[in-house]
Amino acid sequence: MKPIPTLYTPLNTVNTDTKEPNKASVERSDVCAVPACAVVCEAAVAFELAKAFLEKFGGDCVADITASFEAYKTRLEQK
Repeated sequence: MKPIPTLYTPLNTVNTDTKEPNKASVERSDVCAVPACAVVCEAAVAFELAKAFLEKFGGDCVADITASFEAYKTRLEQK
């Protein structure tokens, strides 16, 4: 994940109470980085698990993958 950008040069804005031009405050919103990071990490883990699964049971089509996985489960049950 990339760091959250912080704009240290305040942008022009308007004070909604006085309707006068103003400068925006400088702040970071790091609190929203944690949930976003969780989604990114979850997707990365899912991708790696799928890659490992296909490395073990991969084939040319889903039917081949399914057959290979079922054969593996049957072999484990026999032990």
